[in-house]
Amino acid sequence: MEGQPEIVTKMLGHAQQGWDIAQGWLLSPAAWSQFGLLVAAYLAAVLANRKLAPLLKKLLTPTGDQGSYLSRGRLFVLIFLPLLLPLFAYGFTAIGEQVTRSIFGSGAVIAFGKRVFLFLAARILAREIITDPFLKLLGKYVLIPVAALYAVGLLELMVAKLDATVVPLGNMSFSLLFAIRFAALAGIIFWLGRWSNDQTAAAIKQQEDMRPATRELAAKAAEITIFGAAFLVLMNIMGISLTSLAVLGGAIGVGLGFGLQQIAANFISGVILLLEGQATVGDYVELDGGEVGTIVKMTARAAILETFDGRWIVVPNEHFITTRVVNYSDAGSANRYEAAFSVSYDTDIEAVPGIIEAAVAKLDFVMTDTAEHAPDCELRAFGDSGVEFAVEFWVNGIDDGKNKFTPKVLMEVWKTLKAEGIEIPFPHRVVEIKGGLPS
Repeated sequence: MEGQPEIVTKMLGHAQQGWDIAQGWLLSPAAWSQFGLLVAAYLAAVLANRKLAPLLKKLLTPTGDQGSYLSRGRLFVLIFLPLLLPLFAYGFTAIGEQVTRSIFGSGAVIAFGKRVFLFLAARILAREIITDPFLKLLGKYVLIPVAALYAVGLLELMVAKLDATVVPLGNMSFSLLFAIRFAALAGIIFWLGRWSNDQTAAAIKQQEDMRPATRELAAKAAEITIFGAAFLVLMNIMGISLTSLAVLGGAIGVGLGFGLQQIAANFISGVILLLEGQATVGDYVELDGGEVGTIVKMTARAAILETFDGRWIVVPNEHFITTRVVNYSDAGSANRYEAAFSVSYDTDIEAVPGIIEAAVAKLDFVMTDTAEHAPDCELRAFGDSGVEFAVEFWVNGIDDGKNKFTPKVLMEVWKTLKAEGIEIPFPHRVVEIKGGLPS
């Protein structure tokens, strides 16, 4: 062993120590009795699991409305059923450990088995039960390694080693153990914040008696409150004084003054939009820059417009405040459109308006409740090939892209003119050949 590197010497020393412990277990009657109790505890856990698992599954499976809170709670408990076997084994092994310690004064072997069963429970939880991607990642790289180190008895040694390893960062310093704890706790707390925010937003959006803008504002306020509270809880748990963040706050203030002023302007503009209700989710708007579409989502920085052909346009909130915006859906008002057509010069043009107005009024989507909303056919011009008309009509909706209501009105105009024998003209040209045709 002389002349070997230090790490090799330590590894061989640990190996020799482990062999001595194993040899002591193999030659000790108390160790063999603990092995027997360990096997008995596992067999008892298997028997209890076979008897109770089907009964619990039957009791927890909802038979009625699965959307109720009680049914959802029973289904949530049901997903933890695979943990029954290792937890039973852990409990029975703990009882066996108390027995061996009272008889032999030691229980290292059965205590090791108990920790192994706990490791198996953690492994099943991380691999089979957890479905959320973030929690699954946390279970794979944090929960399972910690449970494995605890099972082999090296957790305290590893914790002490990580706590002794200090990382300097300018005038500050922290241990690796602190960094790992901070990352794990931050992930769990902000995951809970995200889940709470999703549940709160869903509950707020179900309040149909509230205005859409009010619902969006309430959802944003709840989001800011939840994540702000999550940040304060994390700082309190980790023992970080908020006064130590003053330097960071000053840096953020300088950043807002120089490079982040547009982000701040868009955020404030979004709050103003939600408060005033000038534009909200579901409105069909046309911006001064030519963007036209339905607002499908409003974030802290921008609004997302979906055009009639399915494209998404991200528009900064500031544009809704500083430029002209046409809102076709404001307060649910009706909208007027028109369909242009022409007839031959041989037509009795005085009869055309009455015929077309009566035909368009029969369409189910055309509003006829008041004289103001009734269809109105107007003579527009005398064209090169025919007399040009246009029928104006009101609908309680949006003709997004002018391809929702106008084509149906034009089709009805076509059928009506054909039924009345009115000719729809097409361009005519007279060609004069000077000098006549050649012989």
